[in-house]
Amino acid sequence: MSKKLFTSESVTSGHPDKLCDRVSDAILDAILSKDPYAHVACEVTAAMGLIHVMGEINTNCYVDIDKEARKVIKDIGYINSDCGLDGNTCGIIISINSQSSDIALGVNSSLEHKEGDSSYESTLGAGDQGMMFGFACNETPNFMPLPISLAHLLAKRLEEVRRAEILKYLRPDGKTQVTVEYEEGVPKRVDTIIVSAQHSEDVSFEEIKQDLVEHVIKATVPSNLIDENTKMLINPTGRFVIGGPAGDSGLTGRKIIVDTYGGYASHGGGAFSGKDPTKVDRSGAYAARYVAKNIVASGIARKCEVQIAYAIGVSKPVSVSINSFGTSSIQDNILAEVVEEVFDLRPCAIIDQFNLRSPIYSMLSSYGHMGREDLNVGWEKTDKINDLLNLFKLKNV
Repeated sequence: MSKKLFTSESVTSGHPDKLCDRVSDAILDAILSKDPYAHVACEVTAAMGLIHVMGEINTNCYVDIDKEARKVIKDIGYINSDCGLDGNTCGIIISINSQSSDIALGVNSSLEHKEGDSSYESTLGAGDQGMMFGFACNETPNFMPLPISLAHLLAKRLEEVRRAEILKYLRPDGKTQVTVEYEEGVPKRVDTIIVSAQHSEDVSFEEIKQDLVEHVIKATVPSNLIDENTKMLINPTGRFVIGGPAGDSGLTGRKIIVDTYGGYASHGGGAFSGKDPTKVDRSGAYAARYVAKNIVASGIARKCEVQIAYAIGVSKPVSVSINSFGTSSIQDNILAEVVEEVFDLRPCAIIDQFNLRSPIYSMLSSYGHMGREDLNVGWEKTDKINDLLNLFKLKNV
């Protein structure tokens, strides 16, 4: 019997990189709430008491970036220097320019529009070239891979017990990691769980270990997946007092694998946070997940990866590719043809269908952009199942 191990990680909202993602998305949300058609590309760095907000923004509104950044930092829990950052007193540098006029030429009016296609859906061109991937599988109820799903649940629970003061000694920074053992491609058990949690100086390692096993791991991971051979590693170095931006610098977009599928599927390389939806790094990846999830939810395949590629300034994707990993009775090229008939993958159509001009992004900045049925986001809906199945019937495949 074929066995293999696969590992994914997640981080709490207080991890330095996730702090930067959240600040970037909070600024994006603040702008979109006043100017839904703004063009925003906002990135943040954090290190040693200093936050640097930079990027390119075109908007007709005013947002107090300093205020928005401090609000996020304090809400996460960085309210004194003991945690690694103090949102009240940290330095904030702002370096914002307008979007390049050369880029705007293609984004504001697509190649198809310039060539005479007057349809609304062809108005916008893709904000950049690149390829985006979406993925779904039948390992979990929300069609996400089990390792990243469990890693996110553990990280969320770690934050919950801190905020609820169940474990008062915890601090905002934290990481989780889960290794799942597969047999013949089916997840059977959890092999290893790692939880690293920032904590105050005045708590023993034994207390932390006991508490995190009891209040985080056992409260989160289904007992049928844990056996006598499951390894649980808590704060493997034995100490995690220095954390947040004092322990490690942070940067927007450095947790793209955490944001998606935990390394289980391909990634085009583009980050999401701080980007308005005309950037197909974000909207195209959401659309690819939507396609993959509907294919798996329909029963057409048990596992599906979708690649969508765009050219800057061009509305229609230059290619759509499907990989069902041999789990479908329908050939992948036929699947791709049907997908292009059922799904409108032009940026304008994606933005409208998922309501992407709304300020929805701060809530997505931690614990993954995919599989978020708890947030009722449009790309997690499975409302194209009948359209897919009916078209396959018409094509007699």
